[in-house]
Amino acid sequence: MKLAVNVIEASDLMPKDKHGSSSPFVEVYFDNQHHRTQTIPKNLNPSWQETLLFNISDPSNLSNHSIDVSVHHHGHHRDYFLGRVRISASSISPSLSSTNAPVLRYPLEKRGLFSHIRGDIALRLYVLAADHETKFEEGDGGAPKVKEQRVFYSVGREEQRQHGNGKQVEQHGVTVMRMQAPMARPQAEFGLVETRPPLAARLGYHGRDKIASTYDLVEQMHYLYVNVVKARDLPAMDITGSLDPYVEVKLGNYKGITKHIEKNQSPVWHQVFAFSKERLQADKVEVLVKDKDVGKDDFVGRVVFDLNEVPMRVPPDSPLAPQWYRLEDRAGDHKRNRGEIMLAVWMGTQADEAFPDAWHSDAHSISLDGLAHTRSKVYFSPKLYYLRVLAIEAQDLVPFDKGRVPDVCLRIQLGNQLRRTRPASTGRSLNPAWNEEFLFVVAEPFDEPIVFTVEDHVGPNKDEPLGRLVLPVHAAAPRTDKLVDTKWFNLVKSSSGDAEKETKFSSKIHLRLSLDIGYHVLDESTHYSSDLQPSSRFLRKPSIGMLELGILSAKNLMPMKSKDELLTDAYCVVKYGPKWVRTRTILNSLAPRWNEQYTWEVFDPCTVITVAVFDNCHVHGSNNAKDQRIGKVRIRLSTLETDRIYTHYYPLLVLQPSGLKKTGELHMAVRFTCTAWVNMVTLYSKPLLPKMHYLQPIPVLQADYLRHNAMQIVAARLARAEPPLQRESVEYMLDVDSHMWSLRRSKANFYRITSLLSGFAAIGKWFDALRYWKNPMTTILVHILFLILVCYPELILPTIFLYLFMIGIWNYRYRPRHPPHMDTKLSHAEWTNLDELDEEFDTFPTSRNPDIVRARYDRLRSVAGRVQTVVGDMATQGERAQALLSWRDPRATGIFIMVALACALFLYVAPFQIVAMLAGLYLLRHPKFRTKMPSVPFNFYRRLPAKSDMLL
Repeated sequence: MKLAVNVIEASDLMPKDKHGSSSPFVEVYFDNQHHRTQTIPKNLNPSWQETLLFNISDPSNLSNHSIDVSVHHHGHHRDYFLGRVRISASSISPSLSSTNAPVLRYPLEKRGLFSHIRGDIALRLYVLAADHETKFEEGDGGAPKVKEQRVFYSVGREEQRQHGNGKQVEQHGVTVMRMQAPMARPQAEFGLVETRPPLAARLGYHGRDKIASTYDLVEQMHYLYVNVVKARDLPAMDITGSLDPYVEVKLGNYKGITKHIEKNQSPVWHQVFAFSKERLQADKVEVLVKDKDVGKDDFVGRVVFDLNEVPMRVPPDSPLAPQWYRLEDRAGDHKRNRGEIMLAVWMGTQADEAFPDAWHSDAHSISLDGLAHTRSKVYFSPKLYYLRVLAIEAQDLVPFDKGRVPDVCLRIQLGNQLRRTRPASTGRSLNPAWNEEFLFVVAEPFDEPIVFTVEDHVGPNKDEPLGRLVLPVHAAAPRTDKLVDTKWFNLVKSSSGDAEKETKFSSKIHLRLSLDIGYHVLDESTHYSSDLQPSSRFLRKPSIGMLELGILSAKNLMPMKSKDELLTDAYCVVKYGPKWVRTRTILNSLAPRWNEQYTWEVFDPCTVITVAVFDNCHVHGSNNAKDQRIGKVRIRLSTLETDRIYTHYYPLLVLQPSGLKKTGELHMAVRFTCTAWVNMVTLYSKPLLPKMHYLQPIPVLQADYLRHNAMQIVAARLARAEPPLQRESVEYMLDVDSHMWSLRRSKANFYRITSLLSGFAAIGKWFDALRYWKNPMTTILVHILFLILVCYPELILPTIFLYLFMIGIWNYRYRPRHPPHMDTKLSHAEWTNLDELDEEFDTFPTSRNPDIVRARYDRLRSVAGRVQTVVGDMATQGERAQALLSWRDPRATGIFIMVALACALFLYVAPFQIVAMLAGLYLLRHPKFRTKMPSVPFNFYRRLPAKSDMLL
């Protein structure tokens, strides 16, 4: 296999000679191989069109390599650096060839902090599979032996031949065997593929109009807009003396229809139609007014526009004002009075304010009810608060049975959230006390009351209400840190019938109600939260920048409706902070193009934006169906460079009971712009969550329960919007099932810990290599450094921090150049078996048969047993350390304290430098002075007692 790097051109390079020009050439490095192009003399916009080939020694390890591309100016005495690009080989898809590989344009980067670089370079990268041609000749004993082997790589019209001895050999008439080399790179299927940013984004900010600045991350799409406003003085068409008018906008084979208005000669529609310019099939657009009838609809009149005369409108131009047009008959006659219609017709782009609510030409086959589900929409999560309720006590309760003392508890209900106190801490009493605190999640507007019910437990599964209290949520006082005052409330007897009737005597309940506005109500997982602001707008941090996301297109989507002889009706949902975005639905396409751009304010860079793709199952009238998941993408803002445009194809991955599937690729452009550098840097020293989470923390289990309640509230509110954002879409975005048990996730987390500890293991191996003098020169250098630090201990900390600084500077050139994406290897999604996946997607409680559950339980016991052993070993080591001074083993403790006394006396007398020098030299002594037997301290520690022998 070969890696092909097609160097196409560069633009706007930095001039380096005295004439204000440069003579550039390109050097490419890959896997210890180096090739360069020819030099183009005196040209700041050179074009090479050269293909450089590199050997791939290990195709399975290609993703761990990088491609370094450097541009230099060829001077008289030396070469000058013009810029470079580092590209990860994992971004090269194995499906790319010389014919379908895209041209990618990369901005040139600096080599140092103080160099001045400009310009970009266009490259095409792909992998070549080789055709091997082997020639045999007769050897000793008649056995064939290889005489010559040729490898052919097709590069456009060129054909490069490589031979074992590097020399060109003419073909002779001998036997030839041909074979196709395999392409073994499955992991690249799930990697990112970088693409070229849109043209407007590459031009910079200066001199742009509104369309370029607002929609610069996406490609411009042109539409023909027809705004049908209203009509007047329409003729009567029915025997009733009126008509049921509607408007039909016709352009070639596309037809858009407004709703009909019954018995109205001056109807109002306010409907906008958008026809894609790429699909225009006619040179005229007709606007027809018709009368809805039982049989054939009657023709009322029409207006015809020539597309060549339609004006072009680009924001920020003023909106095109509609005008009155007289309706004509089919022959174009205006003499007969057919009424007038108010219209506006113009050519615009997707940046037009009429675009989101417009009827689109690709939705011509669906009903008006289904049309609402295809439009783009911006939603906002409801403002959430924590409601804190402290149930203190009750007084003067009156039980139904006067002869018994009640066993009282308090039941609190807010919507679907239910809490119940334990029995009173004072025991059975007419004046019970609980002193229990509960948290609820509430959302504005507060349309559900809090219901308090004092219940007497009179028997198994039988509770009798002794009193009831209904309060609105706004009765709770808002608070940030100080506690609010407690209040006494009158309880209403449930059997009284009239809750408003005044009574001379009533039972009372003592409560403290507060609306805690200082918290941030979590509705997402804390690992990838997009919002960390407190509920109170007065406590929120100032904005530090803007996040811009351009959703360009998708490709290779799976046909989700193949059973219905349809493809996929794809739309995207984006969530960042409280703002949700839903793109329009592109009907019946496996390669939809949205080209929609959205903007969010950023208050904290350590947040995550989530983008998901769904198949719309509501556009064809199936209201009970659920939108199907196609895939999800997460991007953490802190991993993005500011003011840089990231354009990539993100693989859409879905884990199903049948295994991991790639359902397509989503093409997006992302840019994070910082407007307050000082505030952003200061945020790294501040806590992630509002201070109330630290002053009065919420227990982990309770926070997870409250998060589930918050997700249910958000999903219910967004499902009531118009058009609704489906509950299944919201739950998928918020990872409602992320807390469920999964053996695959457990393995992934275990190997994450193993990978984390592997660094310490590597340090230990390096130190053992030093101690055993496997590399004498390195050990001698460490001896010298060690003696210097012992003699000058004040240099220890400066040396450590200088070493960290140098490592950071060295790793700068290897910094990641792509946004992080879901790693299938890290998630153990590629290697998990079907039984583990079936267990992960099982319902809760389980719906599998007992034999399968028994086998899984046995497997879980086996895995948990190994975890239990590891945890027990770690506990044993800690307990041995505690046993040093606890006299659990009196002889061991006696020995240890005597040794400790001797060490204290010795260290008091001996200088510290001498002690450190002796200890270091002893640890680094030559292997000739070592023994394979364990050391005395190790043997002593292993003999210390632990609590493992006390376990049952």
